[in-house]
Formats: sequence, structure tokens, C-alpha cells
Amino acid sequence: MADIKVPVFSESVSEGTLLTWHKKPGDTVKRGEVLAEIETDKVVLEVTALQDGVLVSIAKQEGDTVLSEETLGVVGDAGSAPAPAAQETVSGPIANEASAGGTAAQPDSAGLGHEATRRDDLSPAVRKVVVENGLNPAQIPATGPKGNITKADALGAVGQQASQPAAPAAVAVPAGARPEQRVPMTRIRQRISERLKEVQNTAALLTTFNEVNMQPAMDLRKKYQDQFVTKHGVKLGFMSLFVRAATEALKAFPVVNASVDGKDIIYHGFYDIGIAVASDRGLVVPILRDTDQMSLAGIEKAIGGFAQKAKAGKLTLEDMSGGTFSITNGGTFGSMMSTPIINAPQSAILGMHNIIERPIAQNGQVVIAPMMYIALSYDHRIIDGKEAVQFLVTIKNLLEDPARMLLEL
Repeated sequence: MADIKVPVFSESVSEGTLLTWHKKPGDTVKRGEVLAEIETDKVVLEVTALQDGVLVSIAKQEGDTVLSEETLGVVGDAGSAPAPAAQETVSGPIANEASAGGTAAQPDSAGLGHEATRRDDLSPAVRKVVVENGLNPAQIPATGPKGNITKADALGAVGQQASQPAAPAAVAVPAGARPEQRVPMTRIRQRISERLKEVQNTAALLTTFNEVNMQPAMDLRKKYQDQFVTKHGVKLGFMSLFVRAATEALKAFPVVNASVDGKDIIYHGFYDIGIAVASDRGLVVPILRDTDQMSLAGIEKAIGGFAQKAKAGKLTLEDMSGGTFSITNGGTFGSMMSTPIINAPQSAILGMHNIIERPIAQNGQVVIAPMMYIALSYDHRIIDGKEAVQFLVTIKNLLEDPARMLLEL
């Protein structure tokens, strides 16, 4: 027999939530196979099997709070009998209606206000799937250890629902109805909220703007894209150019790369740039280490790897720890202009935005050019307006003449 243990959390993480069981008692498991997932306030951790065998029992249910190195269950040798699971009694409106011989209320067209979605035995992961897809838990076959609905059960119901022919007409929401739903924040979303509010309460935030003519960078990409892909196996994007330009600007203005610690200013002699990436669980900021030593191809590959890991929920604490400066690209979603919030304890963040063709004055003539607004939000406690503006102008100049940047002129 071998206990299934919660992974050791980092010093800044005290507890987590058991998000999903991928196995149930009696299932065969193989060494290295993912048994469960635990959500902390930073990342989702996978719990893997340390030996081949059978999942004999589980000690924690989906949605339970777990501590570092706490026992989640037991894996035994093949042939081990699983511990009998007690029959779970479901309380609430579903049970009351069933005892009265009635049936659960059907979901409305938006899946809102559904009594079944408020079942107390649904884990946060299952509840999210149920609410977002308008499912009726009473109609989902449950395969959980105690008769509870697992995330796999809910996803299976979604697939089955998608394969069925569409109903003749959606159930109309009654006139004057004001449906609403209450969904608990995930731990990651709670942590994001706390950090952003802490920054607003602590730092003296200010944002300065500028605009960049992206035509030279676009011409560079168009001219060398095929050769770049052939040699490096990855496309040349704008983000790597911005990372390189930001790195050069940080060298010229070290205070933008610094951080505040009490009454001290810490100047960092290295350049670790965080790249904001959107994921299903919220905004995450993995870190590119030592960007002054990275090539454009290396930056593109690293960013692509982070994006894939974020989409799959595989980012680790190490991927997101540290950082001296951040870049966020709201232009990916069509943002024209924004005032990004710094990622504490960093002192500044660069915001990229959508590229729009606009008329500009160039050499005394009006021309149409692909323009991007860029923004620098910074902590005015240590960064003066002059330094912030000059930092942003440096990035503008480098991107409008990328040859100088690549030749280190």
C-alpha cells in the first residue's frame, strides 16, 4: 500500500482545493499517471501515482480543502479491493422533490436560476461545467466514489448534449424574470483580486502613453519570416521585438527594472520579464529569464511554450515566480488603449494594444500607417515622469527602427 500525498506547496501557499479526481476506487493506475488535480491560489498541481496498482480508497472529495503533504487516498497492489463507499445522501431541493415524488426543475435557456445547480455536493469544477452548459445534475449519471458527480461525468453530459438534435425551441425566460447565479471564485481568481487591489492601495500608480508606427517592424517580419521559420521552426512575432526593445530600455533606465522593499529601492542587475497570458482560470504571468541573453527565436519559443502550458493548466510555480518587469498585450483581444496595473513587487508594466491603420503626418504629408498605442504604468514612488516618458520613447524609437536594436546600435 502507498499513500497518495498532496504535493509540497511553496512557502507562499498554505492550502489548496481538490479540484478533480481522475480515478475512482477500484480503477487500475499506472506509475506516473495523473490521479487528481489540486488548485492553489497560483497554479493547478497534478498528483501522480508513484506505483502501479489499484486505487483502493480516497480520503478527500472534490472541493475539499487540502494541506501540503496531506493524504488524499491509498494505492495498493493489483487485486486490492477498494474500500466500500458509504451511500451519500443528497440534501436540498433535489432530495425534497424526489421524496415528494416530483421531478427536478428543468434549466432555463441560460442555465440560470436552476435549483439543481445549487446542489451542495457539487465540487467547484463540476458546478462550473454545470452552470456554463445549463445542465441538470439530476440527469447526469454519477460515477464518483460516493455517488457524487465528477468532472468527467459532467463533461460527458456536455458531449452527449451536443450530440443530440437541437430542441425545437428554447425554453423562454418568463417575462420580467431577473435570473442570476452565484459561483464561488476559484483560488487563483481570489489571489488575482487580492494582488491587484493591494497594488492599487500601496503603489502610486500613473500611466504614460505613446504611439508606435509598426510599419518598419511589419516590413522586417514580412522580409525575413520564411527564412526565420525555416531556420528556427517558429514564426517571428511582435512580442519578441517588444521584449527585446523593453530589455534595451530597462538597461538605459535601471529604476524601471527596480522594486520597492519598505524604505529601500532594489535595483536588479538582471532582466526577467513576465508575459501576461490569458488562461481559463484567469490571467497568469510566466517569466522569461535573462532576456538580455535570449535571441528572438528563443523568446518566441519560450512564449509559445508558456501559452501551451497555460492552456493545458500545466504552468508551475517556478514558471511564474520572480520577474522584474511585465508586458501585457491587450491588442490580442482588440483593445485600443488601456492602463495596465503593475504586477507587484515590480514597479512598471508595458501595455501593447491593437494595430490600427490611421492617418498620420510624415515628412510633411498625411499618410496611412499601422499605428499602435503603447502604455507604461509605473509606481511614481520611485519612477519619475521624466524617466517613464523617456523609457517609453526609447521603446518607440527602437521599434520604429528595429535594425538599430538588432545591431545593438
